[in-house]
Amino acid sequence: MKRRLTFSIPAALLTLWIVAVPWSASAQSMIRIDGSSTVFPIAEAVAEEFQIAKRGKVRITVGISGTGGGFKRFCRGEIDIANASRPILKDEMEACRRAGIKYLEVPVAFDALTVVVNPKNTWVESLTLDDLKKIWEPAAQGRVTRWDQVRPEWPARPLVLFGPGADSGTFDYFTEAVNGKSKASRGDFAASEDDNVIVQGVETNANALGYFGYAYYVENKDRVRAVPIVNSAGKAVMPSIEAVTDGSYEPLSRPLFIYVSEAATQRSEVRELVTFYMTEGPALAREVGYVPLPAAAYQQALERFNANKLGTVFGGVPEVGVTIEELLAREGKL
Repeated sequence: MKRRLTFSIPAALLTLWIVAVPWSASAQSMIRIDGSSTVFPIAEAVAEEFQIAKRGKVRITVGISGTGGGFKRFCRGEIDIANASRPILKDEMEACRRAGIKYLEVPVAFDALTVVVNPKNTWVESLTLDDLKKIWEPAAQGRVTRWDQVRPEWPARPLVLFGPGADSGTFDYFTEAVNGKSKASRGDFAASEDDNVIVQGVETNANALGYFGYAYYVENKDRVRAVPIVNSAGKAVMPSIEAVTDGSYEPLSRPLFIYVSEAATQRSEVRELVTFYMTEGPALAREVGYVPLPAAAYQQALERFNANKLGTVFGGVPEVGVTIEELLAREGKL
């Protein structure tokens, strides 16, 4: 089944009601999910298939308020599961601790954060991290406004930027990878928590550049062009499932997670959903354009979940360049 990643509601109303089958309110349980727009396509696919499997006995809402926005709601006890395109940070961990919210961290896939330009852009063949820093560092605000200011051989055309908003885990990861500090970015760009808005912005402006999760590029290959990124070995690499798997698309590969409230795990429908995520989710992740983890990793994650292993394998600080192998080694130690 072909899935489209488009949704047209305003960013201020970022909650989607996914109702796959007719339902009876008197016989239905509710699971509330919110957070990363990057994880959204996987969560949406899993939610749709799970609701069909449950024959309408479970209803799932999936919001896209961004990773940071999702954690805010999660740590207030407003949702059962937080979608996250980065690990939980120290201030979020503290907010959950103060509210008495304990959680289980479950990796669900890997992403290739993708930098895109308009298809009419004929001058950018690849980008280095230095190029990206020239474009996106805080000091570039109001100063680097033309393409020839990034590389002199490029045309003196306006540089028009689109990117995720400050509540986005994609924004956090990209700024850490490119500028060396999470959330350190120029502010004079068109920001949105809805990645489809970024796609539309780049598509309609020949001078535009933006970035978002790989699934949104896969869905919109005919509307925007992905730019190869020069890795630490000096090789320009296109984002792809293969490049993430072999580790060559770095440093813009990253793990994706769901965080499940321990209180929510006391409900059978939530435990069944996570089990479904670990068994059916890999195929659905690939279907929507992400990189599934090895089969053994999902089994390991499910065993840890069933054993109620609380907390995170990360230190609450942004990290860049974690590979699939490194993630699995950490998960095995928790």
